[in-house]
Amino acid sequence: MRRLFWLAMGITIGALVVRKLTKTAEKLTPQGIAGQLAEGLRELADAIGDFGADVRAAAALREDELRAGTGLDAPLPDSGQVSLPDALPRRGAHAADS
Repeated sequence: MRRLFWLAMGITIGALVVRKLTKTAEKLTPQGIAGQLAEGLRELADAIGDFGADVRAAAALREDELRAGTGLDAPLPDSGQVSLPDALPRRGAHAADS
């Protein structure tokens, strides 16, 4: 009975070692390396896309904060509320021409 147990144990361990070595050997073939490279590039592209989406979301949030802080989104006043002076003083190089 003992010998049968150790025989079964040896066969099981041998089978597991052979499977592991076969998987490792397949990864080292040109097709295996190409597959790993393609998977790595796919993951990199996904990470870059996620980063870009995060940057766009943060930029939009910051733009909203700046607009709210500066009042750029405030409604424009009616034409009756705005009064401009008739003549504005001229400044700069063109002021001497008039």
